[in-house]
Amino acid sequence: MASASPELETFVRDALMRGHSRQQVSSALLAAGWSEQQISGVLDGWAEVDFPLPVPRPRASLSAREAFAYLVLFSTLYFFAWNLGSLLFQLIQYALPDPADPDWQLLRLSGGIRWAISALVIAFPVFAFAAHRVSRDVDKHPIKRLSPVRRWLTYLTLFVAATVLIGDLTALVYNLLSGELSLRFVLKVLVVGVIAGTVFSYYLWDLRQEEVEA
Repeated sequence: MASASPELETFVRDALMRGHSRQQVSSALLAAGWSEQQISGVLDGWAEVDFPLPVPRPRASLSAREAFAYLVLFSTLYFFAWNLGSLLFQLIQYALPDPADPDWQLLRLSGGIRWAISALVIAFPVFAFAAHRVSRDVDKHPIKRLSPVRRWLTYLTLFVAATVLIGDLTALVYNLLSGELSLRFVLKVLVVGVIAGTVFSYYLWDLRQEEVEA
């Protein structure tokens, strides 16, 4: 539901209480310059039931417990995605070592690979558990799909993923124009693109599902 000004919400409530139809309220607000999205966002907050007074629909609220669950979910997602990319990067470097100093590369990679694997072993179960709990909670209470913290963190994740994809493609084009496109570099670009693209596609789909169900 789109956020609205207190004046708009008060006007809609008072108009419905006085017996005006939704069409009349919408027409008056459109004539006053309000957008259709703002009007529908407020009108959708009132149920269309046969009752003398306007009946409010349940609205999403924010609790500390809910905020904690979403912060754990998204922070473990970032941590997991970062270390997955790090692990794949290092495996690519291990498979295609730098001819200039292969011994130093292998020595340095061994510790990095162990760290990345350790992080994934811890982060993935926590992320899966948090995702399961959040999904189950949303299924039981669909109104929680409109949770402010859920929407903010989802859009933040889309922004981060889009930024990474843009930077990834920019680096690819830059190296292509410079004539320095090696197999190792292409594989790293592909890793970043797949991880960021998967995250972006999933959460964009999730937002569209929310709009369909609203």
